[in-house]
Amino acid sequence: MAAEAAEVLPTSPSDKSLTGSLLSESDNSNSNSNSNSNSNSYSIREDKWPDLVVSRPRKLDAWWTPRPRDPVIIERSNLVNISKLIVKELIETSLKYGRMLDSDHMPLQHFFIVLEHVLRHGLRPKKGLLGPKKELWDILQLVEKYCPEAQDMTSSIRDLPTVRTAMGRARAWLRMALMQKKLADYLKVLIDHKDDLLSEYFEPDALMMSEEAIVVMGLLVGLNVIDCNFCVKEEDLDCQQGVIDFSLYLRNSNHIPGESPDDELENDNMTTVLDQKNYIEELNRHLNATVQNLQAKVESLTTTNALMIEDLSIAKNNILSLHYENQQLKKELGIEVKDTNESGKAPIKITETTSEMEELRSRLETEKRLRSEAEKELELQISMKSEMEVAMKLLEKDIHEKQDTIISLRRQLDDIKQINLEMYKKLQECEQELTQKGEMVSRLHAKTNQIGKLLNNLEKFNHYMKDGEGGRSPTGYKAIMNRSSPTTPRDQQPPMRPRSMFDTTDTIKPQPKPATTPSGNKRITGPPESKQPSPKENKEAAAAPAD
Repeated sequence: MAAEAAEVLPTSPSDKSLTGSLLSESDNSNSNSNSNSNSNSYSIREDKWPDLVVSRPRKLDAWWTPRPRDPVIIERSNLVNISKLIVKELIETSLKYGRMLDSDHMPLQHFFIVLEHVLRHGLRPKKGLLGPKKELWDILQLVEKYCPEAQDMTSSIRDLPTVRTAMGRARAWLRMALMQKKLADYLKVLIDHKDDLLSEYFEPDALMMSEEAIVVMGLLVGLNVIDCNFCVKEEDLDCQQGVIDFSLYLRNSNHIPGESPDDELENDNMTTVLDQKNYIEELNRHLNATVQNLQAKVESLTTTNALMIEDLSIAKNNILSLHYENQQLKKELGIEVKDTNESGKAPIKITETTSEMEELRSRLETEKRLRSEAEKELELQISMKSEMEVAMKLLEKDIHEKQDTIISLRRQLDDIKQINLEMYKKLQECEQELTQKGEMVSRLHAKTNQIGKLLNNLEKFNHYMKDGEGGRSPTGYKAIMNRSSPTTPRDQQPPMRPRSMFDTTDTIKPQPKPATTPSGNKRITGPPESKQPSPKENKEAAAAPAD
């Protein structure tokens, strides 16, 4: 049976482990044994070795058929039972070998293997091929949100140079927490917030999401009595852990629990030692809390004492000043005062005459009156001074406001000046453009006049050309051009008679036939080419009145 149990080990709900080798048979065959009662609760004082002796199965009735159990529930119960066995063996060996365990201790190695499988039971797989993988290290890092004392441990594990994988960091975290005796507290925080933290990482039927997790936490509380020493940097935590040898935790079939009295004696001694250890640890916690409270009280008393010493020195100075004033007043009243440091009473000589007494009383009254008047005047001066201070503050405030106003007005004035300069520059530019455009307009007017005169001359020329097209000779054409030419003096030009469109005095002569060249081609004859008059000539011709 031990060989079969050593070959299989629970890893996850998908891995069918320990279902037919170790405890599933004991669950079916020994249903009335003590192992079922041990799976529900665990106590260091009352728990005994479970009866793992495989007996013959009893004959069942023909009508009774066993109900099949859920494999996930069987895996959870197997993990809880194995955890009980390993934790108990670990505590017993620690008491037997001095309670200082290291990484070479075999039951301690088995404990970490089982604890790793307990924490990874029901862990969700990654979503898809590219989704992030759910790791145990991601879950353990969530403890520092609720336990600030775990931040240093988590940060130191992140910086370990020898650990590279997430599983290796999780194993280092579990070992460090066990060394600090805070493993049960840290895992209890995760279970208390399982709805917020663990539901994202575990399946609903996982061990950490079920009620068996509370039983496992109760087992881990018992590990606070042992002391462990690990060198995390020297261990290879990234590789796969070993296999559990279940022969260490199984009894011989011939052994009957409670047969030897030595076992009971050892159990009693163990419970006594554990009680003493728990009492000492609890007493140490109370003493540490008391020391912290006393240190806080000592600090507060020290500060109070320093303040009282300062108050005492101030009071002594006040007493000395009042004593000096008292002596001065006594001297003014004529009372002889002897130093109090001298032994004996100081002799006092008082004048006995009534006149001197009355004079002293009158002087005292006048001094009191003068003092009261001086006090009133002092109060008046103080009130006036306070009023002046208030007025000065108001004036200073008003001055500051006016200065701010002046500064803002100066800035506005500078801005306005700048704007005026820009506007003046723009005005000059506009004036220059206006003058340029005026000159351009005048030039355009002159050109327009010239073009108009030229058009008038052209119309006259066309009119003359139409009138003298058939009967005039080239000499007449030249005369017309000379008459309209501005170079000929006005008095030398022959007067031109205005012609009307009905004037028929001039008869139209027939045009001569064009002469032919010896080659037979016609020779084109016409008026001689005339030079086009210049604009100046056209202007003078337009200015001359027509006869």
